Amino acid sequence: MSNSKLVDLELIELDGLTLDRYKIEKISRGMAHVTVPEANLIRVRASRERIEKQINDGKVIYGVNTGFGKLSDIEIEKDDIAKLQLNLLRADAVGVGEPLPTPVVRAMMTLRANSLVKGFSGIREETLNLLISMINAGVHPIVPCKGSVGASGDLAPLSHIAIVLVGEGKAEYNGEILPGGEALKRAGLKPVALEAKEGLALINGTQAMTAVGTIAINEAERVGLAADMAACLTMEALKGIISAFESELLAVRPHPELELVASRMRKWLEGSKRITHQGEIRVQDAYSIRCIPQVHGASWQAFQYVEDRLKVEMNAVTDNPIVLESGEIISGGHFHGQPIALAMDFLKVASAEWANISERRIERLVNPQLSGLSPFLAVDPGLECGLMVPQYAAASLVSENKVLAHPASVDSIPTSANQEDHVSMGTIASRQAREIIHNSARVIAIELICASQAIYLEGAERDLAPKTREYLDKIREICPPLESDRAISDQMEELAQFILRENLLN
Repeated sequence: MSNSKLVDLELIELDGLTLDRYKIEKISRGMAHVTVPEANLIRVRASRERIEKQINDGKVIYGVNTGFGKLSDIEIEKDDIAKLQLNLLRADAVGVGEPLPTPVVRAMMTLRANSLVKGFSGIREETLNLLISMINAGVHPIVPCKGSVGASGDLAPLSHIAIVLVGEGKAEYNGEILPGGEALKRAGLKPVALEAKEGLALINGTQAMTAVGTIAINEAERVGLAADMAACLTMEALKGIISAFESELLAVRPHPELELVASRMRKWLEGSKRITHQGEIRVQDAYSIRCIPQVHGASWQAFQYVEDRLKVEMNAVTDNPIVLESGEIISGGHFHGQPIALAMDFLKVASAEWANISERRIERLVNPQLSGLSPFLAVDPGLECGLMVPQYAAASLVSENKVLAHPASVDSIPTSANQEDHVSMGTIASRQAREIIHNSARVIAIELICASQAIYLEGAERDLAPKTREYLDKIREICPPLESDRAISDQMEELAQFILRENLLN
């Protein structure tokens, strides 16, 4: 598995136990390469020996010497077993739509390898080595984003990866899209000829939904933190009441995430001369200000649940059949994506709520009847529209999120002649979650711009807390204050991408 590109890059071991979302992010971004410990290779070899023993003993094993799905009752002749595996990849590589981004594909490949190294899938070491080498050499299969129902696993997306291992399909290498065999050749790699069980071992799993979900939750964390920061700046712009965030008050409703958000905001607002206390200006703020700990905190609760489910899944075996250490080979249901489907639907709702309440704070900033500030934060209102229409854009994004947040997991369409009569739609949920997260980043970017403009009009920069002033400077590097109307669409998108990349807790 050696490769000259490994020089100066972090090397992450895939041991089937310790992969996490931070390691996945490094690998998916090309900041690290992967290797497999010898102890895991021993397990892989032992698992392969169990498969071959069963075949030599004349045992009938699903997907090894039988057809697939509804065709599982058809026994396959020994001489056709290898052909069966190749046919499986060719038949299942039927994804449609735009290709998944390269980081997602790298995450998929890594997750599949991490499952295989646990030694329950019966794959040969040679085949595993090629998958590892493709990750390290930067051979990235072209994987259409649509076509998986999330059981039996992500068959179509994973087949588009697996088929490159046999020299077919398409792959990107050094920025060029090539036939799979040519991409391998240019990377100095050779395709493999699959043997019994290997095709099924490569494609029967939840790695597409888990890969998208893992990247999505890393982005969601950044969006959630940016939402907390946007709320701080809006509070300073509108002289919000900090009293509602007091620790003693929140302790009587002891959801820990409420205090997590409130304590973070109290810390970030330390030293601010713009925040107020109950009764100084008014007795209470509107819910979009006063209830930030409760609303943002509930989204963080969901985040932590999803993070836990993904951590389990990325170190799990989602193959079928499973080659147990006892020698038994049992066909079960670990490929079913329901645990991830439900989690990603939860993340959809949680991420949408960050945007939902953010849009209401935007309205409070731009509406002069609510803010007491210049209408739509314009320098010369009437002649100028100011930030009137960015609020429209935020409203549009929030409305779109509401459609996308409908749970994908409540739907099921039977496949394989009703043999596979309940499916998860988990990959749809994952893709929708990431789209919602990106939309939410854009809404929060708009709030940050509006809050920044309000602070500019108030001449209040010197009165901000040190932490919020530091973040305000970053906002203004991307979107300076509006002296008059100008097009800011590109700056809104650039700030959203900044939010998706940068973690405030770094």
